[in-house]
Amino acid sequence: MAKTNPGRFFEDYTLGQVIEHAVPRTVSGGERALYHALYPARHALYSSDAFAQASGLPKAPIDDLAAFHVVFGKTVPDVSLNAVANLGYAEGRWLKPVYEGDTLRSTSEVIGLKQNSNGKTGVVYVRTRGMNQSGDVVMEYVRWVMVRKRDIDAPAPEAVVPELSKVIDPADLVIPEGLDFSNYDFTLAGESHRWGDYEIGETIDHVDGVTLEEAEHMMATRLWQNTAKVHFDATFRPDGQRLIYGGHIISLARALSFNGLANAQMIVGLNGGAHANPAFSGLTVKAWSQVLDKAETGAPGVGAIRLRLVATKGGAPFELKGDDGKYNPDVLLDLDYWALMPL
Repeated sequence: MAKTNPGRFFEDYTLGQVIEHAVPRTVSGGERALYHALYPARHALYSSDAFAQASGLPKAPIDDLAAFHVVFGKTVPDVSLNAVANLGYAEGRWLKPVYEGDTLRSTSEVIGLKQNSNGKTGVVYVRTRGMNQSGDVVMEYVRWVMVRKRDIDAPAPEAVVPELSKVIDPADLVIPEGLDFSNYDFTLAGESHRWGDYEIGETIDHVDGVTLEEAEHMMATRLWQNTAKVHFDATFRPDGQRLIYGGHIISLARALSFNGLANAQMIVGLNGGAHANPAFSGLTVKAWSQVLDKAETGAPGVGAIRLRLVATKGGAPFELKGDDGKYNPDVLLDLDYWALMPL
């Protein structure tokens, strides 16, 4: 009997199936240091214990996207080891900050299945939850991924596509306990722009770019223990290229957005996201944002801002889709999220 795990194929998933993912992970200060080395991440709340304490937190949490990558990475061997591509996200919420010393594990429930018309692949929808050592859910999100079939003659399951909220209601956003931006230090944060300075519909060109390096994206993917074959095995794709993990693009774009959105400190909601086109080493990633909405919160001095973050292959900013409604070929990422910002 084979001891190795070939990973799940599309026909191995069933609606309602719950998967407990292996290998819990204790995060450390090294996680933050390497994250900040891989990406030009500079948001003050995640960089300084003193800044976080002045904002009402016990110390600086691990970057929200670093925590997301740890939770996500646990799911890969069971959900997307045989993936063609990770397609999108919805209904993501950060429910509790993750601190150095916390141990994270993940569980996923299959909430949708749909075989593609080519009969060779299908789309699997899962709702994933990340828990800490106390069993508290620190984050949850839905994602859908295109997975190969093992046997193209295997019968297609009944198609079930879940109805997902397009936007998280601001009232459902969870503000970290104690967070208080009443005495926010804009000088230390790096910019003077506050919640009231942004207008709905405003667009921001983040100006800077980062050229993707093979070694860096491989290190990042290993750091998150993401084992998807498309990211490591150059023989797994017909073009002989290693696909860059979509989370790597998300983190690069978020870090680039510091220039213009330095005070969008914490991501607390993920309304939706699409990896519009594949990314490979050698591309230069640039980013722009659009303000989609704003909301007040019950926390002192804290406002919520809804942002669209777009990563491109260095193309012109503010161009997203063509007349046909399809993403422009230069667009890599279209991410819709809620962040917390001082009023």
